[in-house]
Amino acid sequence: MDRAEEMEMATEVLVPVLGESISEATLGEWLKQPGDAVAVDEPIASLETDKVSVEVPSPVAGVMGDHAVKVGDTVQVGALLATVDAGGSAPAKTEAAAPAATAAPAAAPAPAAAPAAADESSDSPAALSPSVRRAVLEHGLDPATIKGTGKDGRITKEDVAAAAAANKSSAPAPAAAAPAAAPAGSARKEERVKMTRLRQTIAKRLKEAQNTAAMLTTFNDVDMTAVIEARAKYKDLFEKKHGVRLGFMGFFVKAATMALKDIPSVNASIEGDEIVYHDYADISVAVSAPNGLVVPVIRDAQDLTVAGIEKTIGDFGKRAKDGTLKMDEMKGGTFTISNGGVFGSLMSTPIINPPQSAVLGLHRIEERPVVVDGQIVIRPMMYLALSYDHRIIDGREAVTFLVALKNAIQDPTRILIDL
Repeated sequence: MDRAEEMEMATEVLVPVLGESISEATLGEWLKQPGDAVAVDEPIASLETDKVSVEVPSPVAGVMGDHAVKVGDTVQVGALLATVDAGGSAPAKTEAAAPAATAAPAAAPAPAAAPAAADESSDSPAALSPSVRRAVLEHGLDPATIKGTGKDGRITKEDVAAAAAANKSSAPAPAAAAPAAAPAGSARKEERVKMTRLRQTIAKRLKEAQNTAAMLTTFNDVDMTAVIEARAKYKDLFEKKHGVRLGFMGFFVKAATMALKDIPSVNASIEGDEIVYHDYADISVAVSAPNGLVVPVIRDAQDLTVAGIEKTIGDFGKRAKDGTLKMDEMKGGTFTISNGGVFGSLMSTPIINPPQSAVLGLHRIEERPVVVDGQIVIRPMMYLALSYDHRIIDGREAVTFLVALKNAIQDPTRILIDL
């Protein structure tokens, strides 16, 4: 087959349509290297947009051709990413090298195929995302010893953290002479990693919110006893019937939709010189993704049951980790709930997600002494923080919203009877 025929068999892989108003992205990672075998619809590259990471599938089965762009490059929709040789087969590296070594012992360079193969493995530094590679370097770990739990067995930051913790717990006590020798070999290192497009967008939007909105945060605390007891009593039956675990977010989202109906300004937004009030509650829930925080939206949360809310949040969390959330799922939203408690946060002042006018921050549950009916008792308490745009939400409305939310959580029966 001549070169012209080979070119005809090569299929171009173009940057796909990324969503409304999104015309460019950044190449975050190559998932396939030249010469790798690829199946049809198998992801070959990961693109980072302003809102989410998007995997680019191969349109045909064959062999990965040349990369047209490098990691970190900005690409436009419709631009050439790479080529795939349709119907081809990947060259056998190790098997082909063995006969050559046997027939011609003098041609010793054959063993060099082994390092090349190692470079293409999912554990090699080149195959790691920038954030994972940085974490590996910080902890001084060998990627080959870390078991990946991400998509296609790729290593995530959580895998690196777990491996570092395991090494720390199993490390032997240092020898007495070690401290004296350490200064000679120690070195101060720095690594510069370009911000991902997602992280740049997060930084830009949060700073715009601070510059634009007249932000204020008000606090309250809530006794979680009733919700904890309800969850402990019904969690097994709930999971058996609905196929999802009963968490706390379902209660908070449902309670928030009720409070938003009572205090509509907290669910409103500013457009020019007008205030837009919404008769629906599209609740944005902040979930952690490998490349940063993403905020998918629970549409018409006011019409969902606690079970429906928990199913939606569970699906968001799983797909955020896999990087398969869609653009449309991140758009809109009239109110945001961010749960820093899952990471151990005791108190915070969350930042509004424009054009929304308020965000609710949840925090960790901590047993504290409180006074109930004149007696000091120990109760599981949580701090609530409501950051809001003082241009359209008054302090009285913010406090009233938090009190309504608190009452519903401390007496979940209110959620059932819409009180």
